Amino acid sequence: MTHASTPPSSPRHYLITGGAGFLGINLIRYLLARGHRVTSLDILPFTYPERSRIVEVTGDIRNPDAVAQAMQDIDIVVHTAAALPLYTPEEIYTTDIDGLRTVLSAAQAHGVERFIHISSTAVYGIPDHHPLYEDDPLDGVGPYGEAKVEAERICREFRAQGMCIPIIRPKSFVGPERLGVFALLYDWAKDGKGFPMLGSGRNRYQLLDVEDLCDAIYLTATLDEQRVNDVFNIGAKEFKTMREDYQAVLDHAGFGKKIVPTPAGPVIFGLRLLEKLKLSPLYKWVYETATEDSFVSIEKAERVLGFSPKYSNQQALVRNYEWYIAHLPEFSGATGVTHRVPWKQGALRLAKVFF
Repeated sequence: MTHASTPPSSPRHYLITGGAGFLGINLIRYLLARGHRVTSLDILPFTYPERSRIVEVTGDIRNPDAVAQAMQDIDIVVHTAAALPLYTPEEIYTTDIDGLRTVLSAAQAHGVERFIHISSTAVYGIPDHHPLYEDDPLDGVGPYGEAKVEAERICREFRAQGMCIPIIRPKSFVGPERLGVFALLYDWAKDGKGFPMLGSGRNRYQLLDVEDLCDAIYLTATLDEQRVNDVFNIGAKEFKTMREDYQAVLDHAGFGKKIVPTPAGPVIFGLRLLEKLKLSPLYKWVYETATEDSFVSIEKAERVLGFSPKYSNQQALVRNYEWYIAHLPEFSGATGVTHRVPWKQGALRLAKVFF
């Protein structure tokens, strides 16, 4: 077992929970390119071309035996695994809270150097000011937001026992392998449709490219422990209004289509009803915040970590759209509730004919 005194530039053995997910595979590729060893722990099989280059453990983070198996000879854990908002409340609470505690306990028992927890800006709830700072109050909305707040509390509990646990709060991130809710925009763009936007679209909504997120994670894995044992907001530095940023995808698609503003009140009422009827892919935190400003200060990450994002909102969205078009045959017809597949459009598919 290696120890914290080893220079951070030397090859390490990383455990990525949720390694088969969108962030997981991007982070695994990032680490392999830098000469590190990687173990993936995921409830889903690891089906990517890099499979032969990693140690794969297919298992649930709520299963102590699977976690213990994955934790062998690990130096650094990056905990990306989570049940997303479209899962049931029970799955969210047991995965995002109980599962986290199981992985943290195993990491502590195995004496890992660092445990990097990927949280979310969902911990801020529906805020009344911007930008948001790391010391702002936490107020999770819905089971997912509540679970993310509790997960951070558990991380602080283990940190108080001497573990190094950087906590990263990323904005919604896009890039290669990302589908989920963004596939709605990309699907409509490729078919030459305009795209409806809640409200005027003049609000500023910060996103993040997954490569920039991987940079931030790597900084917390390699810089001095005293600097990184903290919480950091991560997001794009350059972003405009939602209308301008999403329009960049329609412009890139080349059909001359436009973002179409819609009256927020009636549409949100309809989405609430569709969500109750399970006919909408959108959940409360998405549609209740989509008409509002949503951006965080990344000044702390810039100052403490030297974080410097490479992609603006528009560059990240267009890069993700290009990947979507290039890989369309691979996931055509597939739907689900993870970021690996397009979310079911439900009743929104019917609306597509009007745009």
